[in-house]
Amino acid sequence: MSDPRRLAEVWRGLPLVVRDLPLAAALALSPLVPALRGQGTQLGEVPQRPGDALAVAVVALQAAPLAVRRRLPLVCLALVVTGFAVDQLRGYHTTASVALPIALLSTGLHLDRFRRTTAAVATAAYVALAVGVARQGGGEDVGGYVAFLLALAVAWGAGAWLRGARAAEAAQRRRVAEASRGAERARIARELHDVVTHHVTAMVVQTEAARYLTTDPARLDATLAEVGATGRRAIGDLRHLLDVLDPDATTAGRRPAAGDVRELVAQARRAGQPVEHVEEGAAALTTGSTAVAVHRVVQEALTNALKHAHGSPTTVHVQHGEEEVTVEVATQAAVPGVHPRDAVVPAGGGRGLTGLRARVALLGGDLEAGARPGGPWVVRARVPQGDAT
Repeated sequence: MSDPRRLAEVWRGLPLVVRDLPLAAALALSPLVPALRGQGTQLGEVPQRPGDALAVAVVALQAAPLAVRRRLPLVCLALVVTGFAVDQLRGYHTTASVALPIALLSTGLHLDRFRRTTAAVATAAYVALAVGVARQGGGEDVGGYVAFLLALAVAWGAGAWLRGARAAEAAQRRRVAEASRGAERARIARELHDVVTHHVTAMVVQTEAARYLTTDPARLDATLAEVGATGRRAIGDLRHLLDVLDPDATTAGRRPAAGDVRELVAQARRAGQPVEHVEEGAAALTTGSTAVAVHRVVQEALTNALKHAHGSPTTVHVQHGEEEVTVEVATQAAVPGVHPRDAVVPAGGGRGLTGLRARVALLGGDLEAGARPGGPWVVRARVPQGDAT
């Protein structure tokens, strides 16, 4: 048995004319059904006329254009209106006359240009038809003609409403897509900032320090070796980030683990930053979003310490609880009265802390950064424990 969803996909892949043909064929054949003879729309009191060759042409003129009702709605409406007018004036009253409200609905839905002009011309054509029918048949009062006109207007209005609803839905999808693209760009920017800024800052600080070690070849060699090692770590992290962003990548990327905090502290120390590391409690065995957030908070805080207060005492305090992890990184002022964020440093723009707040907030935590009165600059984050993601 064929899969219904597969059949639906095949049907949607067919041209519009092919998909609209069954309706046109059904209306064209409906007058041949004995039970439907004489059951078509009758406007006014024009006497019923038996079918003849012209009746067949009238049926075809009303039914066949429905095959192009979505592709050429204006052409479809013009032909159907012509067929309907002949049908009513000649008194055939075939069931194919049902094509008129269908054509009006389709035109209201699919016509892109000259909508008001089309509505006005169609209304004028109906008035002319009503006058012609009244002269031939009589008997119908004005209310009947007006009621039928209102019914046709409802068909057009339904198509126009559907058009507006589809346009609003398409606009909403575009807004959602744009918001998703913006969020993805912001996420990529945060990841690039986290990966690049930390390593590049360490390399800049180490390179600046190397300028003062020319008289000590051993220390100079060690410093330059650390610059190279930091650069290689940066390349590795960038490759990992590219693997994460590449949907075709099959290599399982490394996620920062809780132990990486110690490596961050070691890197900062090698760059000349005196860092004290205190860790309390047992770290969770998972290496999911919580561990990544903790790693990024420490990384950003140490990067800022290197940039804004190089050489100032810094303390990294990580406390692992059953429900959350608390991270606090405190950096003493490089100059009395001047906090790390106030020092003269390369421009950063604050993107790192902004991105960190967003990252931590997604996990249900919070992040604060600021100078304590008379004390150090402190970055403090609370990150709820969670499963690996």
